[in-house]
Amino acid sequence: MLQRLHEVLANVCIKTKCRLVEFSGEADHVHLLVDFHPDNNLSSLIGSMKSASSRIIRKDFAAQLSKTYTKSAFWSGSYYVASTGGAPIERIKAYIKSQDAPKN
Repeated sequence: MLQRLHEVLANVCIKTKCRLVEFSGEADHVHLLVDFHPDNNLSSLIGSMKSASSRIIRKDFAAQLSKTYTKSAFWSGSYYVASTGGAPIERIKAYIKSQDAPKN
């Protein structure tokens, strides 16, 4: 499921002139490092990512999700964004890669 989510989010980035640089997921959230194109509106990009991924993941993994997932919304309405302007990109990538992936 995480691999498919990665593909979906990367495709949304491509369509919006952004690039998904790094991706990792945990049981209840994901970490993304996005090379953000300045022509974009950040909240619109996040909305597109959530909308597309929710629609596709719910369709592709309906049987698996129906066993444990009962909420009407796939994503929380909130999100956290931080700029990494001064931090070395390799350090950010290492942090994202080090996050625990769910065991399934």
